[in-house]
Amino acid sequence: MPDHLHALAEGTRDDSNFLKFVAMFKQRTAFSHAQGGRGRLWQEGFFEHVIRRAEDFEGVAAYIVANPIRAGLCGSAIEYPYLGSGRYTLQQLGEAIQMVPCW
Repeated sequence: MPDHLHALAEGTRDDSNFLKFVAMFKQRTAFSHAQGGRGRLWQEGFFEHVIRRAEDFEGVAAYIVANPIRAGLCGSAIEYPYLGSGRYTLQQLGEAIQMVPCW
């Protein structure tokens, strides 16, 4: 999205630290952004939603993947250049949208 980011992150260890993850992510991406001579990248703070039930995971992922389509930025998820996952292929992400009703 041009003015915000949706991400789905899952801790894989008992000592996973979401706040540290977000701080490091924002620091590294802001540094890279600044190297290009551009201004501020991130606002202070962030909004999060904790997924407590495993069955809600795919629905949230589908919502995130479909967001640029709903915003009119692309016709299909695979067309959106900033879509990616360390867990699912682009094809699987596209299929996830078909399995979950649109909002």
